[in-house]
Amino acid sequence: MKKNKIFSINGRQIGEDFSPYVIAEMSANHNGDINNAFKIIEMAKRSGADAVKLQTYKPDTITIDMNTPEFMIEGGLWDGQSLYELYESAYMPWDWHKPLFDYAKKLGITIFSSPFDNTAVDLLEELNAPAYKIASFEAVDLPLIKYVAGTGKPMIISTGMADAEEIQEAIEAAREGGCKELAILHCVSGYPAPAGDYNLKTMVDMQKRFGLVTGLSDHTLDNTTAITSVALGASIIEKHVTLDRNGGGPDDSFSLESEELKGLCTGAKTAWEAVGEVDYGRKSSEEGNVKFRRSLYFMHDMKAGDLVTDADIRSVRPGFGLAPKFYDQLLGRTVNQHVRRGTAVSWAVFEEIVSSC
Repeated sequence: MKKNKIFSINGRQIGEDFSPYVIAEMSANHNGDINNAFKIIEMAKRSGADAVKLQTYKPDTITIDMNTPEFMIEGGLWDGQSLYELYESAYMPWDWHKPLFDYAKKLGITIFSSPFDNTAVDLLEELNAPAYKIASFEAVDLPLIKYVAGTGKPMIISTGMADAEEIQEAIEAAREGGCKELAILHCVSGYPAPAGDYNLKTMVDMQKRFGLVTGLSDHTLDNTTAITSVALGASIIEKHVTLDRNGGGPDDSFSLESEELKGLCTGAKTAWEAVGEVDYGRKSSEEGNVKFRRSLYFMHDMKAGDLVTDADIRSVRPGFGLAPKFYDQLLGRTVNQHVRRGTAVSWAVFEEIVSSC
């Protein structure tokens, strides 16, 4: 498979050479009120996120209205609900999409969505969505991936629960469908997920194994895992966001509030800047301190003709004298002039002028 790391959304280039692309996932945190959805878009923009992401489905396009055991949720945040009940309470009405897309455009923040079936893709195409995200649970839905790929838009695939073979199959489906710009996200599909489950070295391996722009979909409760991933090469960070973690919605309890999202955006950029590149040169912030490095100074007054002993010179701060590496070379030499205590040692004060090379 040809490796291709070209990736951009709405003209924003994304990759290791650029600051991390932060996606604020609204998910179900509108809690059934479009005004909450508008406020989350405002919060994402205000906090410095690059994009806000929706989820586009209806209960009937994502599951079946059944109460038999295989359709019931046991344990976790949604214990006792059927899948249909969960998605009926969580989904975003389709007629909200256009006003939300329009509002995001007005604010100047990118908006796109995760479609869960072909009809959702069709709706998002009508709105000229700039990109698509395949959720982890749909990473095995190869026909859906191919349908999304047919739009020609950039695609991001989350890989929670997928093994290496399934990730490869999803990538191949995207390529077969015509996707030219593809990224993958390491993910743990636990809500919330403990940091220890993330094994971020897997993300590093994914970068090498699949040769794609790679990032993290993070379901931990704070920003530590996400920011750490940037140091390991994550180019995209996705986090659920909410107006109020205690809002009672399906996803509120494991989502970031405004100040935390702001901290993520700032912290991810700082981590990326700190990683930088290999550079042994002196940095601009160090220039003013070079003079305070160690160097050799005379510790006593000396007369012309005196021999230098180990009591006469010492390595001290500041750094205006000869470097300490010349210490042994100077012992036993004769000074050719009077020098005062506290004078920086230089080659000029010795009887024999020697090279500093």
